[in-house]
Parts: sequence; C-alpha cells; structure tokens
Amino acid sequence: MTPPVKLHWFLPTGGDSRELAPSGPTDHRREPSADYLTSVAQAAEHLGFDAMLTPAGSYCEDAWVATASLLGRTDRIRFLVAFRPGSISPTLAAQMAATYQRMSGGRLLLNVVTGAEARELARFGDWVDHDERYARTAEFLTVLRGAWDEVPFDFEGTHYRVAGATTRAVPDPRPAIYFGGASPAAEQVAADHADVYLAWGEPPEMVGERLERVRALAEERGRSLRFGIRFHVITRPTADAAWAEAERLLAGLDPEQVAAAQADFSGTASVGQARMASLHGGRMDQLEVYPNVWAGVGLVRGGAGTALVGSHQQVAERIAEYHRLGFEEFILSGYPHLEEAYWVGEGLMAELSAMGILGNDTARDAGTWAMFR
Repeated sequence: MTPPVKLHWFLPTGGDSRELAPSGPTDHRREPSADYLTSVAQAAEHLGFDAMLTPAGSYCEDAWVATASLLGRTDRIRFLVAFRPGSISPTLAAQMAATYQRMSGGRLLLNVVTGAEARELARFGDWVDHDERYARTAEFLTVLRGAWDEVPFDFEGTHYRVAGATTRAVPDPRPAIYFGGASPAAEQVAADHADVYLAWGEPPEMVGERLERVRALAEERGRSLRFGIRFHVITRPTADAAWAEAERLLAGLDPEQVAAAQADFSGTASVGQARMASLHGGRMDQLEVYPNVWAGVGLVRGGAGTALVGSHQQVAERIAEYHRLGFEEFILSGYPHLEEAYWVGEGLMAELSAMGILGNDTARDAGTWAMFR
C-alpha cells in the first residue's frame, strides 16, 4: 500500500513573477530577497507543506546558505537543499549536512543534482561528460554515507580517494537523499543510492513505466525506494478560473521567446529535458497533454515543464491518480509562489484531506480544512 501523500513547495531563490518569462520593464518581478523568501517559507509552513525544494545553479542563490538563513525565521518546515556533487567534496558535503541537521533540529533533506547543461557546468569548471558524471555521483554518495558512519571510512575509486572520512557526529536522523534523472545511468544510481527517486511531471503512462523500471532495479539490489514527482500547479475553485489563469500565462509569452527557448532545448544532453520538450514540440496549442496536465510552462522554462491545472477537486483527483501509481511526494510550485501557495493550501489540501490521502504530519486536520471547502 502506498503511504499517504506528502506535499512540498518550492523556494524561488532565482526570483519570482506573475509571468512565465518576464522580459519587459512593465513585467511583474520579485527579487529573491531575504524578506520575500521568508514570506514564502512562512506561508508554506503555516499552510502545512512538509518541505521546500530549492534549486541549484548560477541563476539562483546558493541553496545551503539561503535555506540556513531561514531556519531562525521558521519553526518546523524542512528544506530540500539542491547541490551538485561536482562542485563539492563528498566529505565536506557530509560535514555540512551533519552540521545543518543538528543545528536545524533535523530539518534537512538532500537533493543531489547530477544533470545540467554543458554551459552551466562549465561555469563551475566541471567538464565531465554525462555518463561519467553519474558514475562520479555514485562514488560521491558512497563516500558521503561512509563519512556518516561511526567508523572512519576509506575509499578508493575512479573519482575519489579518501582515507578516514568522518564527521564530528553522525546526523540524527540522517538526511534523506533525493535524486532524479531519466537516463539509464541516472536510474542505476537511483537504484543503488537514493532514498527518494524524483521525476518531472509526465502523463501517467509515460512516467509510470519509469517508476516501475527504477523500482525493479532497486529490488534487484535488495533496496526499496520512495517516489516523488515535480509539477507546477494552477488550482482554483472552478476549472474555468484555473484555465483562464493558464491562458493568461500563455498570452504573456512572445512567440520569439518560445522559439529561442525551444532552439536552446533542442541541443540538450538531458534525457529528462528532451522528454519534457517532446510533450509539446514547441507548439502553443494542444498543451493539455493529459487531463489537467498542461505543458505550457515548458515552452520557455527548463526543468519541470508541466502544471496540474483545474479545479481543486480535479487537481486532487489527478494527484490521487499519480498516488495510485506509487508517487507519495509531490513537489509543487506556482506563479507567483506566495499567492499560489495559498490556493493550494486553502483549496487543494482541503480536497486531499477529504479524500483521506493527505499525510503531512503538520497539515490541518479534516475538520479545520472543512472551512475552506
């Protein structure tokens, strides 16, 4: 039986907007200031989200520093800190994670990001090719977990050689390791090392096949994984209101912006990014690729390119469908993140609670949610 649904939110450390691709002087934009990120984090905590994902890359604030700055401004929400193994030593990462976990009272989750475009990796001096990066990640996670053991850890591999790797104290609880990737190399790493395997939002048949394959790979190794999925979301009291908002976002896109983004994506080495692009092919019509699954975000934005769109009840039904496939963790986001968090928290969560599948420990109970239905 699949455990109950956990809902996570997104911390927009690269900035926020009411538009998918703000470009002009009149476009609405919010910088990722300490005050604004605090507002989003406090709202997510108040509404009952379990954790917040932060991105990794040169376009955003550093995830370790940004989330650590929010620990004293929040009480219990956890932070899913994204980082790239190629930019840090595994023993240092183990030390940072152990310190963060102790000083936050157990509020750290780790999102290990191996994939990225070549020009982004070049900014950090990382020239390792695709499959070799995943082989390096496997060694990285071996050393990181080894450094958390009570006995100093020795390791010699192709990419890392350490002697007596350790941290001052073993983190308790040990941070769960979240990991995504759609290539065969990524799936092997997930099966061997991940606690939670993450996928971008694809139609159920498309993503369900991946889930089953990675689950089987893990079982061959005597391991079991949890599964999470990443969607944007536009949820409103009525379907008409939700689709009107999707149309507003679409109307704000310049066809030249779309063409430029699609040309950029066409040269991607990322299997996951290619799968996202295949959902719409650069067309600005026929974007509902499955009931309530809209591919419009991926016209101009890399990474997760789909949104769940519909009434609170419809979006809840789609989440329940993905939950039946085996996904228990849903990482959601919206434009802008502060306001959309309230649509989810005060509308969608009420529907999920009424279905009896919402499992966030801190989410409002069914009686409280009833006031929002």
